[in-house]
Amino acid sequence: MSERLKLKASDGQQLEAYITKPTGAPRGAIVVVQEIFGINQHIRATADSYAAEGYIAIAPALFDRIQPGIELSYSPEDKKKAFSLYPELKPELSLLDIAAAFDAVRGTGKGTAVLGFCYGGLMSWLSATRGPQHNMQPACAIGYYAGGIGSVAKENPSCPVMLHFGADDSHIGKDQIEAARSAHPEVEIFVYPGAGHAFNREPDSESYRPDAARIARERSLAFLKKNIE
Repeated sequence: MSERLKLKASDGQQLEAYITKPTGAPRGAIVVVQEIFGINQHIRATADSYAAEGYIAIAPALFDRIQPGIELSYSPEDKKKAFSLYPELKPELSLLDIAAAFDAVRGTGKGTAVLGFCYGGLMSWLSATRGPQHNMQPACAIGYYAGGIGSVAKENPSCPVMLHFGADDSHIGKDQIEAARSAHPEVEIFVYPGAGHAFNREPDSESYRPDAARIARERSLAFLKKNIE
């Protein structure tokens, strides 16, 4: 069962979120954090896939602070628009929106995780390190190809973290991965040979690498089970 709902962040900003629920009692909850393409079909399908695993999944529309209703495809034109909007996303404001989504699903009686992709991967890391400042304590955090993580790698996470990177990622240098690994050897970091940026993005045939995506998902599900349930 899925629906759209309205959230209000702690600064008064209103935003939409997509929420999807399992058929039975939830095993916990997951805040699914978008790429720079909005809560598009891919992000909604990802949320649905975790609901099918037994979790309540909620995806806040981070672009609503800029322009409500932005949902982009992976066409060249939409990718160009996404990259033009990206500089307008402010991590500290996105954290307020993620915290609002977190608050909306925290009452399951189990833990709540934050899981994100690209910009959302970075926000998953920051939810782990800065979340307690916003009354948000994730049970764990999972970041896929977290761009820019090198600049904040020395921040200390408040929960277990798992990170996934493509070995051939042209957007995220190996120095960023090593910065995270060096600062936090306890963090589970996986690098996938033959995979580039956005290797989990199934609708984008140029980026999608099914074997890497499958293994990363299996690891993520095991990590969620260990830390949420």
